[in-house]
Order: sequence, then C-alpha cells, then structure tokens
Amino acid sequence: MTDPSTPQARTPVDAGAPTEAPAARGVSRRALIGTAGATGLVLGVSGGAAGYAAAPSTATPLTSVGSGRAMFHGKHQPGITEGLQAKGHLVAFDLTAGAGRPEAAALLRRWSATAERLMAGEPAAHADTGVARDAGPSSLTITFGFGHSFFARTGLEKQRPASLDPLPDFSSDQLDKARSNGDLWVQIGADDALVAFHALRAIQKDAGGAARVRWQMNGFNRTPGATARPMTARNLMGQIDGTRNPRPGDSDFERRIFVPASGSAGPPWMANGSYAVVRRIRMLLDDWEKLTTQAQENVIGRRKADGAPLSGGSETTAMNLDKTDAQGEYVVPVNAHARITRPDQNGGSAILRRPFSYHDGIDADGVPDAGLLFICWQADPLRGFVPLQRKLDRGDALSKYIRHEASGLFAVPGGAARGEYVGQRLLEG
Repeated sequence: MTDPSTPQARTPVDAGAPTEAPAARGVSRRALIGTAGATGLVLGVSGGAAGYAAAPSTATPLTSVGSGRAMFHGKHQPGITEGLQAKGHLVAFDLTAGAGRPEAAALLRRWSATAERLMAGEPAAHADTGVARDAGPSSLTITFGFGHSFFARTGLEKQRPASLDPLPDFSSDQLDKARSNGDLWVQIGADDALVAFHALRAIQKDAGGAARVRWQMNGFNRTPGATARPMTARNLMGQIDGTRNPRPGDSDFERRIFVPASGSAGPPWMANGSYAVVRRIRMLLDDWEKLTTQAQENVIGRRKADGAPLSGGSETTAMNLDKTDAQGEYVVPVNAHARITRPDQNGGSAILRRPFSYHDGIDADGVPDAGLLFICWQADPLRGFVPLQRKLDRGDALSKYIRHEASGLFAVPGGAARGEYVGQRLLEG
C-alpha cells in the first residue's frame, strides 16, 4: 500500500431535480434500462407510484452504469487507466504439461476474441452461460499479462524482459507461493458483479486444456455514482486512498507508467505496455480499529475525514514535511506512510495504483480475512515498486497493521490493434 495511489473514481451521475413521474405504463422496460441512474431519473427516491421520477420526454436520453463501455483495441490494454470498477477478479493460470508456444498463441487468440465481445456487451461466441444476458457492458475491462515462468514454458527466454526479473524478498513478506506468480495473469473489472463473473467464467472456459487456474482472487470497490460528488476511494481501513496517484494528464505520465514505443527500454513486443505488481495485502483490522482516530491519522499522515495532510489544507494540498508543532515535533511523523511514499522522497519513483478491496470471510477466531488486492502499474518495477517497497520495509508505521500474503509480477504488453490478439507480437514475432 503506497500513497501514490488509486485513480479518481468515475464522475457519479448527477441526480438533478426530479420531475413529475409519467404513468408507469408509459415507460417501457427497455427505456427504463437505457436511462436508469441518469440526470433527471432518480431511482429509489420517495414519491410516485413506481418509486422513480423520469425526465421529460424531450430530454436527451442519458446512460446508466450498465451502458459504460471500455474499448478493447487501443494503444494500451484496457484496465490500466480507467477509473476504479465496482467488482474485480484476478486470476493466474499455468500452462498445462505439453502446452507450449503454439498452444499459448491459440489461447491468447481465443481470450482476445472473447474479451472484445464481452467488453462490447455481446455474448461469448461459444456456449455463453447467459449470466450477463440482461446487462450492458458495465465498463468491463479484461487485461492480460505474462509471468516470468511463461517464457521458459514457451521457449521464449530470449524475449523475456529484464524488468520481469523476480521481485526481491522484503522483510515484511509472508508469501503463500501457491497464491503467487503464474505463467499468465488476467485482470477482470466491471461495474456489475454478474458482468464480471460472466467474464471470469468465459475466460476460464476458454483456457480449455491449454492452461489451468493457479490462483484466483475477488475484489470490490465503491460503485461509481454511490457518492454525491466525485471523490477518491476509501480502503477498508476507512482512509481516503489514492490522493497522489499519477494522472493521465500529467506531462510525465506515459514515461512513468508505460514502456516507450522506441528506445532501449525493453523488447519491441512490450512497446506501450506496462508492468503490473500484484500483492494480496491483508489488513489487520481488529488491531487497526483499536487505535484512536488521531493515532490512525499519525500512521498514515493524513486526516481520516477528508484525506488532507496533517500539515493542513485540503486533500490535494501539498504536504509540508518540515512543519512542526508547539513541542517541535513534525506534524507529519517521520514514519508516516504518506511521508515515506512521496515521489520527491524516493528519487521520483512513482506507480499508478489501481487496487480492489477484498473480504474472504471470517476465520475461526473471528478475525476478518480482508484487505487490499494491491495492483500497481509502472514502466519499470525496478524503478517504481521496488525502491518504494524497500523504503516502506525499513520503517513504515503502517507495516504493523498489514501483512503481504501473496505476490506476482507480470509483463502486460501494449494494446492489440484491430485484427490482432494480445501478445501476438511476442508469440508470432
């Protein structure tokens, strides 16, 4: 968990002022689905026999959460720069015995075709389960990556990037190898749980005899539109989490997050790609929740209510690391998480965090197995995640309340052009 954090959530729908509801029989089900959640249509408000108020018929129809759509083809793969999604699945696969480069190429071709269809709100081409039949695309994204072991399995060792070398050991790691790494990695995100599950099931079925699931994790975020205004997400500790995330509009965003299309930064097949570090970070919530709000704020270095730095201002105010209190103590403690992770305290190291929270039940002692499915993106993990985590390992106040339980590093190639599948330049180059 680092403070250069998650992207801003999508702009929530503007509820607007409700207008007089039409007669229920005057609104078709199709029209309702097409405008639900839009400006001028407020679901769940009191008043009106149908429990909603509709915009005048002359208003331009607006969209619901379900009609949001991300594009499969593009310079970069989807699922990296889009806003946070309400539901996510992370799944790693290992190629089966006897499966090599030809089988891997056929698998990525199938996966890419399925991803393109599902992201457009269409059913899978073969044996679709019908789970998402009534839903739109719901901003579905499906992202594919390759693990370190993939290249030996496919005879492509010479094409393995140096940036994909295994992550170093960190003193705070308590990693479960069975839930770490993998030949192939797939990230699925959507604003509807059934749409996300439908994609997960389709991807698993497409694997056929070429690959088997190594591990799978489920996550969630706040649903877009659930807050009255756009705001940075909160994690399960209740902290606003993502204030200093790099933004696509930043002048150095592409350089920090994506592999350049030319130069010596990596093999040509990784042009416009990125590297994803995936960590399952358990939050020790029972211990955390025993702290006072002030103690929690000192651990993070920011106010819990609004995410503002303890040195003052609003959420986006620059943190004053030199400010002291009446006793001469730093207002932002020296071991505060937000202080340690600032790019200007780490030689400019920056990562794009795009995580999901998770909750996998309550154990026999009544302790929640909950926390963060940490996913961060960078052009080079050796200059992004690794130096940040090394510094956190040496003295982050938050370390006492979290546990890193699984880890993976994956090379995520650039987006597929029309007529291509993801990874084609690697597998057929």
